[in-house]
Amino acid sequence: MTEPTTARLAGTEAAPDRRLLRRQMLVDDVYEAIKTMLMDHVIRPGARISIDGLARDFQVSSTPVREALARLESEGLVVKEPLKGYRATPLLTLAEFDDLYRFRLLLEPWAARRAAELIDDDGRERLRTELATAVEPTSVDYAGYKSLSVHDTRFHSLIAGLSGSEQVRSAFERTHCHLHIFRLHYEREIGPEVLTEHHTLVEAITSGDPAAAESAMTRHIENSMTLRLRKIYE
Repeated sequence: MTEPTTARLAGTEAAPDRRLLRRQMLVDDVYEAIKTMLMDHVIRPGARISIDGLARDFQVSSTPVREALARLESEGLVVKEPLKGYRATPLLTLAEFDDLYRFRLLLEPWAARRAAELIDDDGRERLRTELATAVEPTSVDYAGYKSLSVHDTRFHSLIAGLSGSEQVRSAFERTHCHLHIFRLHYEREIGPEVLTEHHTLVEAITSGDPAAAESAMTRHIENSMTLRLRKIYE
């Protein structure tokens, strides 16, 4: 008697877990689909977003669309306006772009220096493991450069974390700067340059050379700002 009862109870408890998992997978799929549309400008910057329209397109209820949009709002890719609903966040203006890079130049070279000062075997392994995940983009759409964007975000966040300051890491992550930068502009030629600079950074930090790490991060950010991106405003 006891075993069947236990089995029935176990089955009863497992069913909600499976439903929850399926629901989360659905939300994740909708989130990725909308994010791709935003990154590729299928949903134009500043455009209104119809929850009902997306639900019809994806053949889902409005609930996963709303949950996905809430996640995208936390990343700064959409904004919610009272009584109006959601719209895609506009692209960075020149002033916002310059402010973002001034912030990065204040924060990240210092973080790289501190990471080199504090680096241990675990930190070296984490940096090298992350670097090994980097893949050169295959195209100029989000599907092609997504893996580089994700790696870039993790890489810079990891260095900020290795500085030993949770406040620095948190401040960096709140900007979601890589999403905004990749959404702003992307060329396939950027990938190899970025990865070469990441290798230089890892070498400087893992060798425990604070001055080289700070210099490498400064060059990396300045190259991104002046050589690869700022020209789009000219």
